[in-house]
Amino acid sequence: MRKIFGLAFLGFLAWMVLILVLWLVLRAFNFATSFWTMAGALSSALTGASIAVAGFVAYRELSEAENDRREAEKSRHIDIADRLFNELNLQENIKARKWVYKSMPADPKIWQANPTPEGAEAIKRVLNSLDRVSFLTQEGWISDDVVMPWMHPMIAKSWEKLGTYVRYEREQRKEPYFYFYAEQVANRCRNWRIKHGYDEPTHWIDKGI
Repeated sequence: MRKIFGLAFLGFLAWMVLILVLWLVLRAFNFATSFWTMAGALSSALTGASIAVAGFVAYRELSEAENDRREAEKSRHIDIADRLFNELNLQENIKARKWVYKSMPADPKIWQANPTPEGAEAIKRVLNSLDRVSFLTQEGWISDDVVMPWMHPMIAKSWEKLGTYVRYEREQRKEPYFYFYAEQVANRCRNWRIKHGYDEPTHWIDKGI
């Protein structure tokens, strides 16, 4: 603290000496003015200039910080979108979704009565994929308006086939949190589709890519 006060005092003293020298020079040229009047005027001008410079510097720093924030956000969005694309387009996940779309019965009791290893693996893979999508798109990380335009068909169709099964399994297991986040992203998808006019019944076909 003493060091700060000492530096402040030395700065004030240097400023007053500078004004005194300037005042003496002006007097030598017959410029008549009071020392204290000139000191007050110059100090006021310096204060105003300092405030203006400080304001400009603060504005530049805030602008740069905002630009950095936007660039970081853009980079994060690109990274998340890339990870989502890779997640949904893994060949294993595409194959699993095809099985779910074509072979998953509407009644989960029918599936439980005659399960198959291939089907169990496909169901688990699709639900795990939805869980991961839910994690990557959680609030504050990326807007649904950025990713839902290309993700919503896969999410909506997957949950249309598996939603009833998940709810049935919860009751059987007594685990209300069973694939909770998969359902969460499915609900967000449904809300987004309703908002944008895409909430139409799915037209299932037997053959397709």
